[in-house]
Amino acid sequence: MEKSTVATEPASHATPRRSRLPGRFARLPELAGPGFLPLGLFARLPLAMLTVGTLTLVTAVSHSYAIGGMAAGAVGIGSALGAPVLGSLADRAGQRVVLLIAAVVNTLAVAALLATAYLTPAYGSPADAVGVLIAAFLAGASCPQVGPMARVRWMALTTRNLSPAATGGSRSVASNRADLDTALSYEGTADEITFVLGPALVGLLASLVAPWLPLALAAVMTITLVPAFAVHPSQLAVMPAPRVPGGGVESSGEQRTAPTRRRRWSGAVVAVPVVAMVCMGTFFGATQNALSAYSAQYATAEIAGLLYAVMGLSSAVAALSVAFWPQRFSLASRWVAAALAMTGLSVLLLLPSGIWPMVFVLLLLGIPVGPVMVTVFSIGGVVAPAGRMATVMTALASGIVAGTALGSYLSGQLAQTQGPAAAFSVSMGAAAGLLLLGAVTWLVMKRRPQA
Repeated sequence: MEKSTVATEPASHATPRRSRLPGRFARLPELAGPGFLPLGLFARLPLAMLTVGTLTLVTAVSHSYAIGGMAAGAVGIGSALGAPVLGSLADRAGQRVVLLIAAVVNTLAVAALLATAYLTPAYGSPADAVGVLIAAFLAGASCPQVGPMARVRWMALTTRNLSPAATGGSRSVASNRADLDTALSYEGTADEITFVLGPALVGLLASLVAPWLPLALAAVMTITLVPAFAVHPSQLAVMPAPRVPGGGVESSGEQRTAPTRRRRWSGAVVAVPVVAMVCMGTFFGATQNALSAYSAQYATAEIAGLLYAVMGLSSAVAALSVAFWPQRFSLASRWVAAALAMTGLSVLLLLPSGIWPMVFVLLLLGIPVGPVMVTVFSIGGVVAPAGRMATVMTALASGIVAGTALGSYLSGQLAQTQGPAAAFSVSMGAAAGLLLLGAVTWLVMKRRPQA
């Protein structure tokens, strides 16, 4: 089933050869063209800095954790709502124009957030910070979705030459699948790196210089790197989906009904990976908050970020390993196996009684996390309706954002009243949810492989 309209001209004129060093990943610059990998990595960094940067800035100027938390929540809500809108617009109008407009709007929104944060005369109550909250929401809603857009480009670049006529029979479906696995495993690692590096950069700049600097730097990176990513030749691989009449001949009820049923089926299948990403975000948010409560018992709450980065490190390395998994290991089977390991290892969070034992547990726990994320994004690409790839990819990213807020809230309540062990139960429940959804996907794909 065709997922998107792709250009016939390759993004680069390099011949498809594989280098032994550094292995399969040497294929990626050949597919996407020079400069794409660093651009795709650093252009998504402002998104990773935005929530924590807003929390740091507003808390510093308002002297209120509550108002700072509300502003950070407004960023998250804006991002969760705005990302699918940007994805849908990209499907219809193309990535370049949407990313260029989003870069300008987001830069202005972040500038407005900085201005309102410092110009608000008083922060006696949350009602006094309405301007700040509106600016924070707009900054989140307009943030360019570089990661999902990059995944859409990889899917187009790795599937445009599937026909034997186009390749003279030299490329097979398996080799294209290997390229896509490699690209998505890289993307998973890039996400992990930026979401560890972003908050660390915010903390460093805010503590050493000023609380406004991280957001100012994020705005500068957005207005320079995102346009460069938008106009990179790889964007030619993804063309706007043509508008087609929804369903057959007007006079035939049967011809109208069949496409309607297919659309309903497709929508139901797409909902599974989206809900899975909500579970993944819940796992992230719950683990972050629970680690804050846990580290406060043995050291200080501030080292929770370092503990969480340990899990991000092993997750990033494991995400890279997906490129080398055997092709006969199906996507649904990968999901079930990795989620099963994640569910089992999450129970270990209840066992440590010190910082170093927790470091060891988090290193182990991160190993299945990266592969689950890579696999769910891959499944999303498989089940995305034709012409709606960017919409689905941004919906998956929004699921993580919404789930992180949910997990942070639930685990925060439990940590406050019952301690970190109860907060970790939210992480365990989220991992179990991923396993259940993986089993559902395995059954669906086994019975309807053409989906």
